[in-house]
Amino acid sequence: MSKPVVLVTGANGQVGKELRQLAAHYSQFQFLFLSREDLPIHHFELVRNFFETAQPAYCINCAAYTAVDKAEIEKDLALLVNAESVGVLAAVSKLYNTRFLHISTDYVFDGTATEPYKEEAPVNPVNFYGSTKLKGEEQCFQANADAIIIRTSWVYSTFGNNFVKTMLRLMKERQSLNVVSDQLGSPTYAADLAAAILHIVSSGNWQPGIYHYSNAGVISWYDFAVAIREMAGLHCTVNPIPTSAYPTPAKRPAYSVFDKEKIKKTYKLTIPEWKDSLKSCLNKIEA
Repeated sequence: MSKPVVLVTGANGQVGKELRQLAAHYSQFQFLFLSREDLPIHHFELVRNFFETAQPAYCINCAAYTAVDKAEIEKDLALLVNAESVGVLAAVSKLYNTRFLHISTDYVFDGTATEPYKEEAPVNPVNFYGSTKLKGEEQCFQANADAIIIRTSWVYSTFGNNFVKTMLRLMKERQSLNVVSDQLGSPTYAADLAAAILHIVSSGNWQPGIYHYSNAGVISWYDFAVAIREMAGLHCTVNPIPTSAYPTPAKRPAYSVFDKEKIKKTYKLTIPEWKDSLKSCLNKIEA
């Protein structure tokens, strides 16, 4: 009897690379990791042919266009990757009885809430990136009602470009840094998210729908930067500034805190504290 195949798209992204690191611990599965170059996921026929051959039991879609500010200009590309491709993967997954899991974002919300966002809270993206991710969610469920979507926020890891690595670099180069202090949320260590995804896939308990996942705790980007500085033993001065002092092409939600009770209850997950996860990540970067 051959092992069930787990197909991971967007294999070169932060979550894709963390899944690759963890795959060895899940020897009951055969993993296939595909990058953008390996399979153009917006191309229905190519995707269908691939599924026909590989017959995946699960498809975890980590592919995403994540350049939030550039998305305001590269609209067609952002839509292609974040919406149309998701619809294709979801539809082909349904065709081959493949369980489909897709990753979305806190940016589907407008950030005007005052308490943590539950999964069913009204969506209202404030930038183009957020609207493409919301379209991706809609196309996913239109094509495949049996899918799971995990929304996450403030993702970082030892891989790729992210806030943690940018801060480490800038703090070594500069005497002082200004960091926005009036946007609140929770960071997500991609290794923790990857572990949660594989926990779901291997649980034998597939409960379709939307789930929220980030590390535990609520902080601002400024708080995050200060913690990075302290843990890394750096001496750069970090100054808190308001969003208004740091204009960006795409508007950012001011409040991105998730209510994570649903994923914790459904999958009996323990979610690590953001500080513990940041420490783990920094230790890996230093090693």
